[in-house]
Amino acid sequence: MKAPASAPAQGPAAEPQEPRWLTDEEQRVWRSFMEGVTLLDDHLDRQLQRDAGMPHVYYGLLVKLAEAPRRRLRMTELAMLAKITRSRLSHAVARLEKNGWVHREDCPDDKRGQFAVLTDEGLEVLRQTAPGHVEAVRQAVFNRLSPEQQKSLGEIMRIVAEGLQPTEAGADLPWLR
Repeated sequence: MKAPASAPAQGPAAEPQEPRWLTDEEQRVWRSFMEGVTLLDDHLDRQLQRDAGMPHVYYGLLVKLAEAPRRRLRMTELAMLAKITRSRLSHAVARLEKNGWVHREDCPDDKRGQFAVLTDEGLEVLRQTAPGHVEAVRQAVFNRLSPEQQKSLGEIMRIVAEGLQPTEAGADLPWLR
């Protein structure tokens, strides 16, 4: 994000503060990162749509449910694990229910809470879809990187993710919306 031709005024009494603009190298890294993320997301989404008729986010939900004890998670926990809003999760689970891959159960000790539960049919779809998805991920990412680059990428993304998930009360995180 380079400096615009002219910075807007900050009001009559305010001293305009110049943003700390990205250097040319930071700009190059940022744009490469954004292009890579956008293209990777599109690549994986198209693979999953073609092979299983579902977007990447739905596949991620099925994976999280498959890994959970008794293949069930509270909806709020699933939203947190998927890093999506509760509204988006509710819509996604409704679509997965329509396909017969997930069903909801009321939480016995919390009248407002619900569980999302992976069905046997959903688990089978996941089993059939996983090999093609893993191959798409390998082709797009891991086959292109050395082991050292893979390790660096993991460390970098962990640092970025941790920095974007504040723990203080009132944090604006997707699953809290």
